[in-house]
Amino acid sequence: MTGTIIELVIAAIVFVGSHVGISSSGLRADLVRRLGERAYVGLYTGVSLILLAWLIRAYAGAPRIQLWWPPPALVILPLVVMAFALLFVVCGLTQRNPTAAGVAGPPAADAQPASGIFAVTRHPVMWGIGLWAISHFLVNGDLASMILFASLGFLALYGTRLIDAKKQRTWPAEDWRRFSSSTSNIPFAAIFTSRNEFHVLQIGWWRIMLAGVLYIVLILLHGVFSGVPVVVQY
Repeated sequence: MTGTIIELVIAAIVFVGSHVGISSSGLRADLVRRLGERAYVGLYTGVSLILLAWLIRAYAGAPRIQLWWPPPALVILPLVVMAFALLFVVCGLTQRNPTAAGVAGPPAADAQPASGIFAVTRHPVMWGIGLWAISHFLVNGDLASMILFASLGFLALYGTRLIDAKKQRTWPAEDWRRFSSSTSNIPFAAIFTSRNEFHVLQIGWWRIMLAGVLYIVLILLHGVFSGVPVVVQY
């Protein structure tokens, strides 16, 4: 079964299922009660990394069965989308993220509930991963790539709903109402509906520059870690 599409499908189901199954059931609370929060986080992180490594290995060894040939012009899609995806991830990891795992609670009552990237979406890291997965799903027509990126995209974007449900369940009702009323899951929805305003200075120029540097590095090294160069040398 090793090096087959079947192994990749199983790895994707186990990886996604391990996250969704724990998050959408009472299993997490039971494990935390038995192991303690710190031990649970360590165990969960370790298992997730092992399953992710299996998923990547299964993808690398799977045969390339071409289902369709994306038009060459579509290659521009990830080039555009990844600029935003990287900015989302950089901002989400460098700003205090109320929706991130391990964060103790909601923003303080006297603090602005959603500024910077959180005026755009309350799940910047998850949307960054989701945008990466969707854009790469659309430009890869082989079955193995479609399975990989579809599973990661589903996990990231469906995960935003699971996180919202958990925060709504565990935060005080007033804190969740205050935070959710000034933010949106879907990027820019809160801004378009006048529930918040976007100010680029709240993002921070250094975050924009860092995302830009990472963008250039990923373009230059894309062929090294993926085998598919973005920059073609003649």
